[in-house]
Amino acid sequence: MKKIFCILFVFGSLVCKAQNNLNLVPMPAQVKIEKGAFNIDKNTTIVLEGTGLEQISSLLNDYMQQSVGYRLKVTKNYTGANAIRLNNKRLDNKITGAYVFTSNDKGINIAGNDESGIFYGIQTFFQLLPAAKDKQPTGPRGQTTNNKLSIPQLTINDYPRFPYRGIHLDVGRHFFPISFVKKYIDYLAAYKFNTFHWHLTEDQGWRIEIKKYPELTKIGGWRNGTIIGRYPGKGNDNKPYGGFYTQAEIKEVVQYAKERYIDVIPEIEMPGHSSAAIAAYPWLSCFPAKPTEIPAKMISQKSIAEQKAGRIKLVQETWGVFDDVFCAGNETTFTFLKNVIDEVITLFPSKYFHLGADECPKAHWKLCPACQQRMKDNNLKDEHELQSWFVQRIEKYVNSKGKTMIGWDEILEGGLAPNAVVMSWRGEKGGIEAAKQKHPVIMTPGNPVYFDHTQSKNEDSVTIGGYNPIENVYAYEPIPKELNAEEGKYILGAQANMWTEYMEYPSKIEYQLFPRITALSEALWSPKEKRNWKDFERRLPVIFERLDKHKINYSKAYYDLQTNVSPSADQSGLIIWKLDSKNKDQEITATYTGPLRIFLQQKGTGNVTIPVTHQGTYTAKMNVASNKEVILTQSFFLNKATGKKITLATQPSKSYPGDGAFTLVNGVQNEKGMSKTSEFLGFNGTDMDAIIDLKTEMDISQVTVHVLEQNGSWIYLPAQVEVTYIPDVDFTEADLKNFPSTIRKIDPLADKGTKTITVENKQKCRYIKVKAKNYGIIPAANPGSGNPAWLFVDEIEVQ
Repeated sequence: MKKIFCILFVFGSLVCKAQNNLNLVPMPAQVKIEKGAFNIDKNTTIVLEGTGLEQISSLLNDYMQQSVGYRLKVTKNYTGANAIRLNNKRLDNKITGAYVFTSNDKGINIAGNDESGIFYGIQTFFQLLPAAKDKQPTGPRGQTTNNKLSIPQLTINDYPRFPYRGIHLDVGRHFFPISFVKKYIDYLAAYKFNTFHWHLTEDQGWRIEIKKYPELTKIGGWRNGTIIGRYPGKGNDNKPYGGFYTQAEIKEVVQYAKERYIDVIPEIEMPGHSSAAIAAYPWLSCFPAKPTEIPAKMISQKSIAEQKAGRIKLVQETWGVFDDVFCAGNETTFTFLKNVIDEVITLFPSKYFHLGADECPKAHWKLCPACQQRMKDNNLKDEHELQSWFVQRIEKYVNSKGKTMIGWDEILEGGLAPNAVVMSWRGEKGGIEAAKQKHPVIMTPGNPVYFDHTQSKNEDSVTIGGYNPIENVYAYEPIPKELNAEEGKYILGAQANMWTEYMEYPSKIEYQLFPRITALSEALWSPKEKRNWKDFERRLPVIFERLDKHKINYSKAYYDLQTNVSPSADQSGLIIWKLDSKNKDQEITATYTGPLRIFLQQKGTGNVTIPVTHQGTYTAKMNVASNKEVILTQSFFLNKATGKKITLATQPSKSYPGDGAFTLVNGVQNEKGMSKTSEFLGFNGTDMDAIIDLKTEMDISQVTVHVLEQNGSWIYLPAQVEVTYIPDVDFTEADLKNFPSTIRKIDPLADKGTKTITVENKQKCRYIKVKAKNYGIIPAANPGSGNPAWLFVDEIEVQ
């Protein structure tokens, strides 16, 4: 018997206690609720009206066994009442996955265009069943009377908005057993996702058996250690780490997903992110005799010993982007890749093959005689065109095997392969460009659908950075407004990405996945006009109840105290700290205790505001349950610029908008680095250019700019900071050259770790213009080389 996935059905049983409110996720396109109910009992029959429905009926019956302890009779010949009918005769709605669910006092009918539609209808059926009892180890057991399950009478006409609804999992940086991969697929199926993007190879590990090249998993599947903590780390744990999937296990997962109408897309990274493969077969590198570079503070003791003993290439032990990539000049590279592709595509029936093609440094190619000869032979003007040539050559081979290639949006650089699908991750720009070129696009911008980013403004665990709360995920619109109706048709859908640098265990994956997966499911399935955040919020507590009862680890950031710092209306220098609770009945107390017995306190129900009149740490408290208290602290640093009017000549990136220009004068100084990137303004390749109005002329002695340096994440210190002092006069941009200014030049590569840049100059002025000049293009031999650097600015402090 095909074992049903128990976890999937913890998300069922979402009928609201209010009679006419359904807690379905995603919300169907059309719902009409009638009076009455249909009761399922031991005599209810499952009727198959069509072919190919046996597997679906088996899943349905497995659930019945778990719910009420019995299975239902299955037949193809029954015309009576008390039946659940599965019908795959064609609907008027021709969208793949469409279904019609009807229930009355005589039974239930689930009709679909195809088997997938019926499967989705059954997921809705599970959500309509009564609430589950507590802590059933084998799955939820329905609340029943005399072993009956009650379904409300209704009609649902439903269909997906987008044909591509995906979730990704990186198993290269951290490996997860197939038992969890199946559970992960269960989660996708529960919310009507239809694509699992399986990221199988990385610098830190090769995870798929290739019989022609056994060293890929024997050597490339294991690293000698892993950095401790957030990059750049606090040393190496010196623990060997690895694992891989046999081809038999791959087939098992693919079949498991197929039974749940989920397409599995394999990703084999090339030409970059290939350190693990090169460790197994050094001849894939431009420089086989050049030792793998791992910084001294990050490398394991075993790797140090192996290099001393003569080992050249290592599987990477830290995160980031590395120069050692597949050589584009040697034919042996392409022979290897074709052989790998041949084995991979036999394991995956998907029409898609993902070759990665992101974050490929060009430093080695620039120095490699074979690569330079390749460029000369093919009239390629630079290494970006060489990468395009590489990708297009692989695409031709993939196409010859009847597959369509997907690549990250870097495949646009140097010329887009003719038949490629673009996966847009660096914001929406790449997706917009590809759609305008009439190429299919899958949207997966870091903000808001990178699920490795934190869900909470309060650091609760180590993440890569970024802030993508559930509200932002729910609000995501995959079709950019820059596209017209015709161009918008090239947007196939979207997916969330789960990169696992800081996710070693399944529980952390669950924590990052839930509850955001529920929000994305509705953004991709439900009609745009049906999406309603307030109604979705109403359904969230029921979802949380299910997760609690079945011990699914999930983020409770939704219930965090929401904090906001704002200037006073006149922007005279006073700032206000406001706190809001999702529960409007909760009392919140905000206090400040300072020196000289200064004590401030404000209380409110549901929300509270407190003026920040003194520098120091403020505390907010809220009781959420008996003997349970939420405590939040916030430190404020006040100076002459705090709370004053500020304007920006260039707006920050949409990915790191902070709280607009006010972020720079809000009195909050970042103390957590990448774990609280919401406290920064991020400028991608552009300068930070601000003017602060101090309201009146003041004596100034110094200006300090707070910035972030994290080269591994492409974030660089500014090349220089220029401060211009302007008196209390009307002025234009052209007048600025007439006012005194001070420039401090910086070497971002030499000044690693610097977080504050101070410019000293005693002046009297009303306006201060502060310009932090972006570093520019990231140099070779650094992560992200060839791309514009990020400039992250947190606070401008005026003394």
